[in-house]
Amino acid sequence: SCGKCVPCREGTKRMLEILDRIIDNKGTLEDLDLLEELADTISKTALCGLGQSACKPVQSTLKYFRDEYLAHVVDHHCPICNKEKPHPTIDPEKCKGCGKCRKNCPMEAITGAAKQVHVIDPEKCINCGACVTNCPFGAITASK
Repeated sequence: SCGKCVPCREGTKRMLEILDRIIDNKGTLEDLDLLEELADTISKTALCGLGQSACKPVQSTLKYFRDEYLAHVVDHHCPICNKEKPHPTIDPEKCKGCGKCRKNCPMEAITGAAKQVHVIDPEKCINCGACVTNCPFGAITASK
């Protein structure tokens, strides 16, 4: 942005903030509406071609990949993003089999009997991190 017009200079910054919130699974349905409104306003009011086209990628993804946006803002996880990240792992040396990770897993992706080493099923795991935060022994390593 050259910084000459407010819609492009400020609007694209706000769009980036909203997109970051959505990617972090902290977005809302209102964010999607605001993103569409901002993109439309910027494309109509920016002074140059660069500003007018700066929001086109966002408009295009909102149109053709809306289900992925909805996964982020409604389900608060995205199966597409999460496929690319490695799943948390349980260190068998540290796992005491207390079951706190299993009880707090929203997808029932962790199995194991009491006082036995637990296992995470990568097919069911959505990388939400509930197991990592609830393990009192630090036996679960978060995905990076």
